[in-house]
Amino acid sequence: MPTSTRAAVLTHHGGPEALTLESSWQVRDPGEGEVLVRVSAAGVNNTDLWTRQGAYGVPGDPDAKSGGMGPIDFPRVQGGDVAGVVVAAGHERDETWVDRRVLVDPAAYGSDGPDAMPVGYQGSEYDGGFAGYMVARTDHVHDVHDSPLSDEELACLPVAFGTAARMLRRADVSEHDTVLVTGASGGVGVALVQLADAAGATVVAVTTAAKRDAVLEVGAHHTVCRDEGEVADLVGDLVPDGLDVVADVVGGPGLGDLLPRVRDDGCWVIAGAIAGPVVELDLRRLYLHSIRLVGSSMHSPRDFAHLAELARGGSVRPPIAARYRLEEIHEAQEAFASSRHVGKIVLLPHA
Repeated sequence: MPTSTRAAVLTHHGGPEALTLESSWQVRDPGEGEVLVRVSAAGVNNTDLWTRQGAYGVPGDPDAKSGGMGPIDFPRVQGGDVAGVVVAAGHERDETWVDRRVLVDPAAYGSDGPDAMPVGYQGSEYDGGFAGYMVARTDHVHDVHDSPLSDEELACLPVAFGTAARMLRRADVSEHDTVLVTGASGGVGVALVQLADAAGATVVAVTTAAKRDAVLEVGAHHTVCRDEGEVADLVGDLVPDGLDVVADVVGGPGLGDLLPRVRDDGCWVIAGAIAGPVVELDLRRLYLHSIRLVGSSMHSPRDFAHLAELARGGSVRPPIAARYRLEEIHEAQEAFASSRHVGKIVLLPHA
């Protein structure tokens, strides 16, 4: 069992300099109910950048430096998306996990039960997968040994697809719905497109003209290009009868403009704010038309178990935009922040 590993370690909130590459980061022994995972691939997410920047704010002070769940204990190994192989167990009863290929659930839950709420996040409240090895709880690893997906594809799933799965479940998306997906070329956006399409819904994706073909290829039925006109007007022309669901990871001023395009009894579910966390909207559009405005964060145990089942069956196939070695993490995060890609950026700790 290794005693040290390479790891990308967050030392404070800040720019790229806050994230350092350690060549001999100590690997702790797994305890009872834990296993040691050799990380095959780890996905990059907005959460990693926002946690590094401390960009989540706190109640009453949206500009305060904070992680998503509050203050971060430094140093911290980042990385919420992990696929790998179990190489050791902390107790003999857990040794059946050894040599299994696994997908790691990155959420820490505040209670038991299939619909428990996340209270912590791997790579934020506890160490994650931007390392050669990591310790995971046995109730957080899911066997995907027979999945047709590659390790790199599996590593695209936990955060983005887990977030998307919960969003669509909270919005009760079905085959009868027309669903608008904002930010459709990003990790969660692509996941929303693929999962809504798999549910039989009609998917309208907001993207750019340069990314239109790629977004259609991953499963969107129609696109609205924000660089070709006002999104609300374009949506009104495309879907004159209105939208059943908006699955939003963008936020910003577009929320107020698009809200009138949602049908009566429709739903707006939001899990991101990359266009701005503070918005104005006409509350009359909500209550007069019985529109549900639903906040959604990470997945529940039920959502992640469903995601692992989809992975085992190969029902989703996340596109990989780029691959980087662990020592190229700054380049990987820079590429991620540029938003020029479609799909996920993946780190390979052992490449």
